[in-house]
Amino acid sequence: MADFGYDFEAVRAQFPLLNQEIHGHRLAYLDSGATAQKPESVIDAESEFYRTINAGVHRGAHELAARSTEAFESARYSVARLVGADAGDGKDEIVVTGGATASLNMLANAFDHASLDGIELFAVGEGDEIVVSRAEHHSVLLPFQELARRTGARLKWLDLDSEGRIKTDRESLENTITEHTRIIAFTHISNVTGAITNVASIVKRAREVGAVVVLDACQSVPHIKIDFHNLDVDFAVWSAHKMYGPTGVGFLYGKRELLEKLPAMNFGGSMVELAWMEKPAQYMAPPAKFEAGTQPVAQVVAAGIAAEWMMNIGLENIEAHEKALVPELLKLQDIEGVTILGPLNSENRIGTVAFEIRDVHPHDVGQFIDSRGIAIRVGHHCAQPVHRHFGYYASNRASLGVYNTVEEIKRLRSAVADVYGFFHR
Repeated sequence: MADFGYDFEAVRAQFPLLNQEIHGHRLAYLDSGATAQKPESVIDAESEFYRTINAGVHRGAHELAARSTEAFESARYSVARLVGADAGDGKDEIVVTGGATASLNMLANAFDHASLDGIELFAVGEGDEIVVSRAEHHSVLLPFQELARRTGARLKWLDLDSEGRIKTDRESLENTITEHTRIIAFTHISNVTGAITNVASIVKRAREVGAVVVLDACQSVPHIKIDFHNLDVDFAVWSAHKMYGPTGVGFLYGKRELLEKLPAMNFGGSMVELAWMEKPAQYMAPPAKFEAGTQPVAQVVAAGIAAEWMMNIGLENIEAHEKALVPELLKLQDIEGVTILGPLNSENRIGTVAFEIRDVHPHDVGQFIDSRGIAIRVGHHCAQPVHRHFGYYASNRASLGVYNTVEEIKRLRSAVADVYGFFHR
């Protein structure tokens, strides 16, 4: 194993789930694009919270409530540091949500309410345009497709090149993003092709026309060093479970001045400053304004530990590890009958590789490979338009994490090489 700047074996040993056999084979987990496995420190943090300080946050005067609140806000600060955002001192830019999908739906619904309430900064209506791309996960496409339908705005999209990358040349951007564009929502890294989007070009065009930029960072936060301030996006979303954290929690990043203007979408306890019977309530400042109800405190605390764990390893080291493995994964294209959906070289991409095997259904491929103790994803990966771009309905997908090895990828290639002969003998 190459030198990645950290003790790889010591890091891998922190993942207890990997130490098991599946169908008589040592587990090779190649499905981190769906959900990453959890190191012991994250697992322990969640259980330790329940054992020692479990209490509601931002409420109650007893000691447990104070400790719980401190742990919750400390986690928010750690997550903010991970992605280059502000937290604390009234500058919070990180909102806790139920996941990236919840974040995107909250944003789309907030823009809808802003349209009804006449909040010009976020309002969309007839004659306006909302832009996405053909590479989007359904969690990006559908909320903004629905927003366009409800408001009468026109949905447009940036198309893809032959590698499945979002076209960001000047002509494509000017033809798609116009003076009528109000919102641009797009993926930082495709969950199908692994291709990294040229964010800077899209943001530059957005600034020229005054559009709001929403970035899906689900596949980038776990794999590359992120700084939302440098990227200059207005909002960004991602989920904890893909960054080695727990399920059931995610985050919304927003520039502070925009969060202050964005209307609240969920209403209830913990987000109200003053409430009356006779007139509308006065809501708290962000992020509390967007965090009604009881938060998944234990999961947020564990997500904060996951963020610290990633930063302790070093985002540069995590990225280097994956880049070293990508060429091995791309050797799948050398197997007869295999077609890769996406870039065929390791430049400007991560270790997520979707592939199709001629005349073999992905579900059959997945079951065959699972029989070898190898976990991959099969189906359309909640991204049907990008599959149609390549002329397929579904595919098989291998996606890397910090714990994967060359040996595991070689096992995958060996299994893939046996698929066609098994089903057509």
